[in-house]
Amino acid sequence: MNDIFATHESEVRSYSRTWPATFDRAVGSYLYDEDGAAYLDFFAGAGALNYGHNNPVLKQKLLDYIARDGVTHGLDQATKAKAEFLETFHSHVLQPRGLNYKVQFPGPTGTNSVESALKLARKITGRESMISFTNAFHGMTLGSLSVTGNSMKRGGAGIPLVHATPMPYDDYFDGQVPDFLYFERMLEDSGSGLNEPAAVIVETLQGEGGINSSRPEWLRGLYDLCQKHGMLMIVDDVQMGCGRTGPFFSFEEAGIQPDIVCLSKSIGGYGLPLALTLIKPEHDVWEPGEHNGTFRGNNPAFVTATEAFRQYWADDSLEKSTIAKGERVGQVLEEIAAEHGGAMAKGRGLARGLGFEDTNVAGKVSKAAFDRKLLMETSGPSSEVLKIMPPLTVSDEELEKGLEIVRDSVRAVVA
Repeated sequence: MNDIFATHESEVRSYSRTWPATFDRAVGSYLYDEDGAAYLDFFAGAGALNYGHNNPVLKQKLLDYIARDGVTHGLDQATKAKAEFLETFHSHVLQPRGLNYKVQFPGPTGTNSVESALKLARKITGRESMISFTNAFHGMTLGSLSVTGNSMKRGGAGIPLVHATPMPYDDYFDGQVPDFLYFERMLEDSGSGLNEPAAVIVETLQGEGGINSSRPEWLRGLYDLCQKHGMLMIVDDVQMGCGRTGPFFSFEEAGIQPDIVCLSKSIGGYGLPLALTLIKPEHDVWEPGEHNGTFRGNNPAFVTATEAFRQYWADDSLEKSTIAKGERVGQVLEEIAAEHGGAMAKGRGLARGLGFEDTNVAGKVSKAAFDRKLLMETSGPSSEVLKIMPPLTVSDEELEKGLEIVRDSVRAVVA
């Protein structure tokens, strides 16, 4: 069957090359190919499947909604499904955290959320320039690419990507330069040539950039810098939100309240397309219809998202479980790194990585893991980091099985 894809599908396909299997079914932490072989999933749809594949509770709610002819496509019309989503998101997520945000539905994917955030920040401040960070990834449309660091992805734009300036991410200089020394000096020097920024956009943990985790004190320093210089702070929580690092939002540990937050991937609960842009009420200066899109209201995703809030965010059980499982993954990665020179454990929560000095190793380990029926991708500017992101609902037994495959795969490649 793979000949069908080579014949008819664009050369741009990527994951199907990394994992040359034709998948047919998926349940929980497993994908099954057309011959019934089971693959343990430590990829989770690049963070879109935090609650696993075809989560049975979410699936039943979706089936019931479809069976009763619930609205599927509704643009941004008022629907019962949307009302229940907004009410439950407020009661289960925002209110318990003392957060006050208006909710915008910008379109179906993460890059739609980022584009709307950049556009709104410029409207609010009247400024054009954005500050992004080294090794950032924010999406594949032009505005999102302008604040993305990866040179290969930027090159695909085919035109100059302007109005954005990169700054060093946390520990970019390996502790040799004080936090924000360069950034703040550029802001305060009238001769620096830095245009007055509208906003800063940041991932608290860079997933595609190499599982680079920022410190809470660095994030607080960045927030204070934004306040001092009249810049908005945008947190891109597309991949690291919805509990991936433990708390629902990845910035909670830092105790900050960003001006704008971008969410997508697992916000829909079931893997259905949905994105949100969260806006502090005083910044909600949109005119009606000023930013829109045909698929900005995915009602089936509202249904599964609402049930996910009720099932997993009524208390802190999932948060505690994710932190505990993440610590176990981190422990095993530290052991592997100690066993093999030139490797380093990275990340927090259930967003973990194993970085290698030899940039050829991670890809080979990913291939060795696939041969052992485990799916893992790589990240980082040279794909030098093995990226471990299982569903948050992964069982302890599944986690241990996967970690043993990771250990065996590294040994097979490094040895």
